[in-house]
Amino acid sequence: MELEEKPKYGEPRKYDPTFKGPIQKRGCTDIVCCILFGLAIIGYIAVGVLAWSQGDPRKVIYPTDSRGQFCGQAGTPLEKKTLLFYFNIMKCASPMVLLEFQCPTTQLCVEKCPEKFMTLVKAYANKKDFDYYKNFCKEGVTNTMGIPEILRLGLCPSMLMPSKPFTRRCFPALGQKGGVITVGNISRFDDGSGNMRDAKDLMDGVKNATVVIEARQVVMKIFEDYTHSWYWILIGLVIAMVTSLLFIILLRFLAGIMVWIMIVLVILVIGYGIFHCYMEFASLKGEAGSNVTLQDLGFQTDFSVYLQIRQTWLAFMIILAIVEVVIILLLIFLRKRLLIAVALIKEASRAIGHVMCSLFFPLFTFVLLAIVIAYWAVTAVFLSTSNEPIYKVFNESICEHSRKVCDPADFTSSPMQTQCPDSQCLFAFYGGETVYHKYLIGLQFYNVFLFFWCANFVIGLGQMTLAGAFASYYWAFVKPDDMPAFPVFSSLGRSLRYHTGSLAFGSLILSIVQIIRVLLEYLDHKLKGAQNKFAKFLLCCLKCCFWCLEKFIKFLNRNAYIMVAIYGKNFCTSARDAFFLLMRNMIRVAILDKVTDFLLFLGKLLIVGLVGVFAFFFFSGRVKAFEDTAPNLHYYWVPIMTVVVGSYLIAHGFFSVYAMCVDTLFLCFCK
Repeated sequence: MELEEKPKYGEPRKYDPTFKGPIQKRGCTDIVCCILFGLAIIGYIAVGVLAWSQGDPRKVIYPTDSRGQFCGQAGTPLEKKTLLFYFNIMKCASPMVLLEFQCPTTQLCVEKCPEKFMTLVKAYANKKDFDYYKNFCKEGVTNTMGIPEILRLGLCPSMLMPSKPFTRRCFPALGQKGGVITVGNISRFDDGSGNMRDAKDLMDGVKNATVVIEARQVVMKIFEDYTHSWYWILIGLVIAMVTSLLFIILLRFLAGIMVWIMIVLVILVIGYGIFHCYMEFASLKGEAGSNVTLQDLGFQTDFSVYLQIRQTWLAFMIILAIVEVVIILLLIFLRKRLLIAVALIKEASRAIGHVMCSLFFPLFTFVLLAIVIAYWAVTAVFLSTSNEPIYKVFNESICEHSRKVCDPADFTSSPMQTQCPDSQCLFAFYGGETVYHKYLIGLQFYNVFLFFWCANFVIGLGQMTLAGAFASYYWAFVKPDDMPAFPVFSSLGRSLRYHTGSLAFGSLILSIVQIIRVLLEYLDHKLKGAQNKFAKFLLCCLKCCFWCLEKFIKFLNRNAYIMVAIYGKNFCTSARDAFFLLMRNMIRVAILDKVTDFLLFLGKLLIVGLVGVFAFFFFSGRVKAFEDTAPNLHYYWVPIMTVVVGSYLIAHGFFSVYAMCVDTLFLCFCK
């Protein structure tokens, strides 16, 4: 007798008339992973406490003088000295500035920048001028000291020049007159050593010094924009939330009509975007400088510059046109399947009608994610600022001690100073040689890995909770009598009590893949200048493979959590059952489920598009009615992008309930 061959993807489950939804009597699953996750969280808290005890975020906020002190720090003698002054800005032209992010010249905290030209020799001859000059000297300078002694000890700069504060630093007030670079309206100046120098000699020093802080300048401008527009951003996000909630409620009662209205509105909104880009493109015709290419323009910190060239609007128009064509073609080819997908959305609307509190559950998930992100960000800042000040020898002539670590307290009497008379012991950077500092990069890695693990755990908890709630609706013979009184809370309690280990297991696998992707991105960044084409090709293939693997694991985890919520089995068994179930219904999965996801994505796109268009006209001042109301900003795209991204996250939060409902009902139907 021949043995019957078993089905490739397992036996379908037999119909059980007594089965009434998620099993109530269940045991704890994946206990080992639960314990491991608990220990990892305890370690994460320990890393945070260690970082908070060692770190000092002021190192990021305040400029630091040559002794490692913070300019303008409240509660210190330098509280009123908020600006950083360079003794000799021309030394910042050294390539070392770009390598070590430190100018090889004394840096001093001052109350205000110099306002006039003055050399030490000339100032010394006049008591009033010398008293003014001493504002830019180190402590200990007296009228009885001679000029050679002052310069030998490095107590004062050899000259002062008119300067202006820029990101809390004093830079020469450079200008241009008749095509010639000037500083303080003159093109040549005395450098304090009896030599006449051209003002253009200052350009390289200023350029290198500003390269170090240019990124911080952009960040500070963006921060200022947020302080001026935060309440308007909140209003935009509230509008997005109300719109999303209203859309979901209408979808509950008018699912069929709302889906078709949504499709038409998405096409119209994108069509308007194409029209607006064309009008901007046409209006710039003949304008001076509008035909400059993006490649010639290069990177600009002021992003509004890009909106003044035609190529930008042409690119936007082409991108929107491609999106429009793709959506229309998909709608044409999937027109028959759309009717079935609409029916599935209608059934999901009925389920959500019986579990209305599920609409607000994403707020709970959002709060947990916000806590995880905030903890990671704060810990990362404290870890990155927990180094100690490192001082190094800086000099102009050849010296064997150059760039060696030194101690400023006794440097003047050290052999280094004796052998290199023109050297100085200046603050170089923050670092350290202790065990803690040696393993600092490891702690940062642990911080990132636990961030991924905790974030994926929170997302998985939300998915399993909603799956359990909607499964109780599907399997209830008499609705809502056979359903729990509070389906969401009952499901949340089961998930945390019995399946913390399964959630930790699934999120751990996903986190490992994500951290590998981060490492690959880091390697790609490091190897950008490499000429080895095979290495680049291999890295590109690995990045692509792990991207696909991450998407697959997310899909498998989602369906595994649904099976765990229903049957209460461990993660591996549930993942296997879900995978076999999906493979037995591959055609249904590929067509129905994904078409429904596409329709829900159009809903998100519609809300983002409507709120984004409103934000654009408000913050850009294009509408006269909003000119006086809109805040004055450096970059008006900052609040617009914030509102757009925030609107998408809010819409995604509401529509994720629908998506989870559809997936749960679909899997229950297949089962």
